[in-house]
Amino acid sequence: MIATLSCSVVRRGDATQHKIRLHEVGLRDGLQIEPRVVPLEQKIRWAEALLDAGVDLIQLGSFVHPGKVPQMADSDALFAHFRSRHDARFSALVLNEKGLGRGLACGAEMFSMGVSASETHSRKNTGMSVAEATLRIIAMAREAVAAGKTVQLSVQSTFGCGYEGPVLPARVLAIVERYLDAGFTNISLADTAGRGTPEEVRKLFGAILDRHGGDAHCTAHFHNTYGLGLANCCAAIDLGVTGFESSIGGLGGCPFTKVAGGNVCTEDLVHYLQNTGRRTDLRLDKLIALARDLSHYFGRELPGIIYKIPSPLAS
Repeated sequence: MIATLSCSVVRRGDATQHKIRLHEVGLRDGLQIEPRVVPLEQKIRWAEALLDAGVDLIQLGSFVHPGKVPQMADSDALFAHFRSRHDARFSALVLNEKGLGRGLACGAEMFSMGVSASETHSRKNTGMSVAEATLRIIAMAREAVAAGKTVQLSVQSTFGCGYEGPVLPARVLAIVERYLDAGFTNISLADTAGRGTPEEVRKLFGAILDRHGGDAHCTAHFHNTYGLGLANCCAAIDLGVTGFESSIGGLGGCPFTKVAGGNVCTEDLVHYLQNTGRRTDLRLDKLIALARDLSHYFGRELPGIIYKIPSPLAS
């Protein structure tokens, strides 16, 4: 039996609305590109603040080579610290078998792993071709499930690549089909290069929903490289996607893509959700306070918008 994240999809035309769930990736995708290495104790404080704000899932880190991504060198200790917490869920990004082994050893509950639809990005990110990476990721996913863990499989560079330009939707859908044929239904589409548009979002997610309906549990991961991140979220929400990955303050960007742009900003997305009557349970005030703390810590303005407004909650 394949373990999946409890994140459902609304079929188009279905009047039933499901809860939108937020997967906060700031401590991993947000920090991985920062040159100033953040101490473990500070990461713990930021994770606690995210828990206080009520986010559904927190990606604490990734199990990658510390020489390539020094910011993630303490991921084992960070997961070990939160191992006994049962009031939230924590995820990890893994790229290979060694990383999966580290994650299993320190108690990670959910593993995000994926394949780039771009050959160039795949080789820069993992050192593997798309075909090789797909085989290895599916094998790793089976190992994680056998260990009782939840798995989310992603397709990266979904809407284009900074090195190769446009990526054919057929390449993305072929990888998604491989995942589904292997029994993995928790699927994420990641706009690693931030090149997607609302029209493309509707077409690609729509193709998956039309073909697989409620059998595929979809998550969207957008970057704001060209300013369309939140617009892409709105398009996906209107289509019926209910899983979203975002980063506090809009931090982030893949260090192995040509033009690294930050993630969709968590507090900006939550502001939109609350103004449309969704996820009023989340503590936007605490997310804003955390974004301001991050801005102070790094000594610069972050890409997010809402945290800069003096009294955003009164708007």
